[in-house]
Amino acid sequence: MFSHIFVGVADFDRAMAFYRPVMATLGIAQRFVDPSRPWAGWQSSPDPRPLFLIGRPFEGEHAPGNGPMTAFAASSRAQVDAVHAAALAHGGHCDGPPGLRPEYHANYYGAYFRDPDGNKLCVAFHGAVDA
Repeated sequence: MFSHIFVGVADFDRAMAFYRPVMATLGIAQRFVDPSRPWAGWQSSPDPRPLFLIGRPFEGEHAPGNGPMTAFAASSRAQVDAVHAAALAHGGHCDGPPGLRPEYHANYYGAYFRDPDGNKLCVAFHGAVDA
């Protein structure tokens, strides 16, 4: 459904220090990084898309919103917990601790956090039990 998701960041080095461990904990490989532009991308597997990209906004301004949110799929509840912990350990801010959210569906286990620029992110597991 998606080709890519791009999240604008104000401080590229700070963003990389946050996203590298978060994406590694999710098991998502970095596809490229170009500090001169600056931007970086992580690639889905086994397909080359969708991509998750970060970088300086093309318009040159950064204004994270409260409405937009990017949600990553986790392979287990334990991975949700680990990604949330990695995010907080690398400059992120908790926007909702890991836990069941039955208002979405009976098995929804998710966590919410913001990156150092204030972009809202989620990691969620939808299975009945850990894989």
